[in-house]
Amino acid sequence: MAEAHQAVGFRPSLTSDGAEVELSAPVLQEIYLSGLRSWKRHLSRFWCHPACLVPPAGSFLRTDGEDQRVAARLVSDWWEEFVYLRSRNPLMVNSNYYMMDFLYVTPTPLQAARAGNAVHALLLYRHRLNRQEIPPTLLMGMRPLCSAQYEKIFNTTRIPGVQKDYIRHLHDSQHVAVFHRGRFFRVGTHSRNSLLSPRALEQQFQRILDDPSPACPHEEHLAALTAAPRGTWAQVRTSLKTQAAEALEAVEGAAFFVSLDAEPAGLTREDPAASLDAYAHALLAGRGHDRWFDKSFTLIVFSNGKLGLSVEHSWADCPISGHMWEFTLATECFQLGYSTDGHCKGHPDPTLPQPQRLQWDLPDQIHSSISLALRGAKILSENVDCHVFPFSLFGKSFIRRCHLSSDSFIQIALQLAHFRDRGQFCLTYESAMTRLFLEGRTETVRSCTREACNFVRAMEDKEKTDPQCLALFRVAVDKHQALLKAAMSGQGVDRHLFALYIVSRFLHLQSPFLTQVHSEQWQLSTSQIPVQQMHLFDVHHYPDYVSSGGGFGPADDHGYGVSYIFMGDDMVTFHISSKKSSTKTDSHRLGQHIEDALLDVASLFQAGQHFKRRFRGSGKENSRHRSTQGFPVAVTASTTAWNTCPVYFISCGEKKERSDCYCVCVERSRHRRLHFVLY
Repeated sequence: MAEAHQAVGFRPSLTSDGAEVELSAPVLQEIYLSGLRSWKRHLSRFWCHPACLVPPAGSFLRTDGEDQRVAARLVSDWWEEFVYLRSRNPLMVNSNYYMMDFLYVTPTPLQAARAGNAVHALLLYRHRLNRQEIPPTLLMGMRPLCSAQYEKIFNTTRIPGVQKDYIRHLHDSQHVAVFHRGRFFRVGTHSRNSLLSPRALEQQFQRILDDPSPACPHEEHLAALTAAPRGTWAQVRTSLKTQAAEALEAVEGAAFFVSLDAEPAGLTREDPAASLDAYAHALLAGRGHDRWFDKSFTLIVFSNGKLGLSVEHSWADCPISGHMWEFTLATECFQLGYSTDGHCKGHPDPTLPQPQRLQWDLPDQIHSSISLALRGAKILSENVDCHVFPFSLFGKSFIRRCHLSSDSFIQIALQLAHFRDRGQFCLTYESAMTRLFLEGRTETVRSCTREACNFVRAMEDKEKTDPQCLALFRVAVDKHQALLKAAMSGQGVDRHLFALYIVSRFLHLQSPFLTQVHSEQWQLSTSQIPVQQMHLFDVHHYPDYVSSGGGFGPADDHGYGVSYIFMGDDMVTFHISSKKSSTKTDSHRLGQHIEDALLDVASLFQAGQHFKRRFRGSGKENSRHRSTQGFPVAVTASTTAWNTCPVYFISCGEKKERSDCYCVCVERSRHRRLHFVLY
């Protein structure tokens, strides 16, 4: 193993948390050259001034002893500080991301009961973390990934600063902060040093729901300040800390934040597509004043019992919160469970004190700041266009039969979909984890490669045959896999160039090339939500009890944010976001292109010949465009048994009996399936 590392120039230092790797000059040289190849399309701008390009970047590649070495953890520190903590933009939409509940199942319609079980499950997860009982994630079942990011899941708040935020993490916290109808409460989670039972927590949340007291003036919209530009919020917080220190500490010192929303959310029978979009929007932005965006995460419990998470991004990346969320959903549903009447199991505790209502003594000068913050939050919230759709025609099992990587398959299909949407290629970001290294976070995979472009052009060329397109597709997939492996093993480009840019700023070295690279906009930002604990879910007997993933806002005003999760073997759920203010983007339009691209790519394979080809070349006249994916525009409800449905759902492996209609399963259980049939 040591020889293998030396062969690529790595100097590893192995610890129980992962590997800290120093890169030698030959490796840095190769990364530098790889970066130049990645930006070859930009180099022509600098050919007339070559000195502007090579010396500033190349000057960092000296070979004078220890100065040549770069510790992987150093880049992670800089990444956290300069990408997140020094950003002055609002956290809402621009930085935070969300996680969804089960797509088809809500274990109980009782809001307080769902909150009780969910909070108890989350605190059980924290207890296991503190006792180091959660095993590290293993790459390919063999190599452990660094677990440093787990430390800040709970008891953590991002504190705003005028120029730079900082992360405040407490060793412990025995309460949660709760928001309901404009009021803030402090709810204790322990009694005599033991965790409250789910039924006791349900009782406390029900007391809050039953509390008729109104919100104080401006208290209702106070949390909009956390959605304001960070410098503005930092200045207001100084006054707030003076006037309402106890209430502010109760929120910022909580284990996490809980929002008991007054509205329902989730998939509905009446309008399944629009309801999912509204669900995503509620998790990402809410109303702009009902989430404390500074907290590490906010648990959102809707009035119909649906759950969700809104996660602050600076402290960790999505796989960390995703791991916690998988445990939470599985534990609160399968381990804790609910009684037949929908309540948490067990008995209430009448001796518990009432939840503490937080009192905010808000000075007059803060009132105008709250109003301005609320106005800005509403503008930002109303501008984001969210679209969620489950693609059920095939999934991971079909891709495996094609002997391909599932992630690479989706990424190349996204290139085809985006090209059809915009008519051009664009800079594409895909996050890859670097947790093989100590305190590693992410590296960028630039999925829009020359090989991917060649495949897309072939698919749009009527003269190209299916075998020719398939050959180019396999080449594109191989290239993507190579880039992904390089990124995960520390041989990516972007984090190193990012570090060089930061060093150049500190040393006052001018590098137009590094400045250009740093300022480039990612018009397509993508990420896969990994499923890490499949052993917690019985997908064979309970196929609907899997998370539907989550999403994030677009990285560019004229771009898209796309995340996806493989749900079981035969479904992929996509989360798409864009800005309504842009005339170049439309989340629903891109969703249609994604579905069409997936079918077109699948039909290149022998196993996918039965999929209808909707696009080839410019022949869009054969496309049957729908405004929503996975759900028909006009529907007629049919609650007939599965075996009497007039047309079988294709993902079930049954033969379609009619070609003039299709059905979509919008609510599924072990015993009954509800279909909507379009004729």
